[in-house]
Amino acid sequence: MEFDRFKILVGDKFDNIKNLKVLILGVGGVGGIVAESLARCGVSNITIVDSDIVDITNINRQVIAFHSTIGKKKVYVLKDKLLDINKDCLVDTFDIFYNEDNKDIIFNKEYDYLIDCCDTIKSKEIIIREAIKRNIKIISSMGAGFKFDPSKITIDKLKNTSYDKIAKILRYNLKDNKKCLEIPVVYSKELFDKKDNIIGSNSYIPTMFGLYITSYIIKDIMEEK
Repeated sequence: MEFDRFKILVGDKFDNIKNLKVLILGVGGVGGIVAESLARCGVSNITIVDSDIVDITNINRQVIAFHSTIGKKKVYVLKDKLLDINKDCLVDTFDIFYNEDNKDIIFNKEYDYLIDCCDTIKSKEIIIREAIKRNIKIISSMGAGFKFDPSKITIDKLKNTSYDKIAKILRYNLKDNKKCLEIPVVYSKELFDKKDNIIGSNSYIPTMFGLYITSYIIKDIMEEK
């Protein structure tokens, strides 16, 4: 069967992984690979949120970006891909830009894990606060743009981050809630001298950010008593 090789690694924890209910906000370079890799681990309940369409500039780094999908809604392209991987997966889609006004629509069901891959700092702040308020486990992705060196990627608490401008702003905006500063984030310690206002990117750094997140979640499940 499709997950037999993975079951060899995780043993009787497979059912715990399979039964996870995850919410992924933002399904671009990082969020798309999180969704795909979780589906390949057998996760059977995935909710994805994104209002974007596939653009030709996404082809260099996003798992849903092909010439055949340009102009299509990201959440629907990704849903088809997830179901082609894991036919028994329940995939809920929200073709919306997450904000304070529509958050209750998304939280009409329970989640075990919330994965923040949003591009907008304000949306990140809202979702982190919401996860803490609702006592949902969360991991957040910081900036994967302007990065080249995979060895500089790490996971740490938000309060311990350095070199990342998104994390710096979030630390300041969330300083009134210490629990928010304790959440795990994936980020890079690499310094890069950008020469353009357009964010440069490659195929492997966003992918590795996403795989770090999936690895973190699987490890967390494996360590549960």
